[in-house]
Amino acid sequence: MDFESLSVVVPVYNSEASLTLLIERLEPVLQALAAYFEVILVNDGSRDRSWEVIGQLVARYPWVRGISLMRNYGQHNALLCGIRAARHQVTVTLDDDLQDPPEEIPKLLARLAEGYDVVYGAPEEEKHGLWRDLASRLTKIALSSAVGVETARHVSAFRAFRTEIRGAFTNFQGPFVMIDVLLTWGAARFAADPVRHDVRLVGASQYTLRKLVRHAFTMLTGFSALPLQVASLVGFIFTLFGFLVLAFVIGTYCIRGGSVPGFPFLASLIAMFSGVQMFALGIIGEYLARMHFRMMDRPGYAVRQQSAVSLERAAPRLVAGMHA
Repeated sequence: MDFESLSVVVPVYNSEASLTLLIERLEPVLQALAAYFEVILVNDGSRDRSWEVIGQLVARYPWVRGISLMRNYGQHNALLCGIRAARHQVTVTLDDDLQDPPEEIPKLLARLAEGYDVVYGAPEEEKHGLWRDLASRLTKIALSSAVGVETARHVSAFRAFRTEIRGAFTNFQGPFVMIDVLLTWGAARFAADPVRHDVRLVGASQYTLRKLVRHAFTMLTGFSALPLQVASLVGFIFTLFGFLVLAFVIGTYCIRGGSVPGFPFLASLIAMFSGVQMFALGIIGEYLARMHFRMMDRPGYAVRQQSAVSLERAAPRLVAGMHA
């Protein structure tokens, strides 16, 4: 492979039990892949001892860096913070629960070396559970409107990309972050490679069905015009339906010489058209709300504290990599 340096970004949330094992498994993999490497652990407002464990890992491994955010901003916001802090040629992102095996990283880098900009690790078999899998599929359907159907089909939290791509979203600012959409701003060559997906060993997933559905809806209204297009289509269909009803009423009057009887018929039409109008107004309201938050210039994250070993204590080859 053509890559000499590698940054691994891991968003951390209530993962004190798995962090040490994650770093222990990453160490031999990274040593075999790159001359210079680092692991950036971004603590996303954890309520357990995750930040304390990160501090211990930083003291033990000179290539581990820790960043603690002011509060819980969300996985993608934490990833954006870590990606912006990455110092090496290639960035790899993976979750902190070890469901994405570090040993599969070479597969992603091998595909990246073929000339791709972004490579996803597509799970051979997802093991999140029924509701999580359904919500994941819903998210990918929502993402397809922003990044393309083929790419969205293989999107996962396990990804490798050329760090230079982040230049396309250097000035991005806002509370609603979707890393996969941002990557499409600077990349056009996407690929996916099947990887092993393990069962979560410790803890429970922080993603509920409600959170994932809300995430999908946020992604649609924050990075896509699809809901507005759907509202326009629904409005057109019901307008056409209204004209058909009008033609039916006029035709009945001309043929039978009387109006169409029935209050329920009229009431149902009014209810349908009112519902469509409220649906369209709700979608427009969502877009206006996101525009409002963007205009407030609200940051996607704020850093409370950073923890990293000093250059004097770092391994010589790591110091050289930092200055390269």
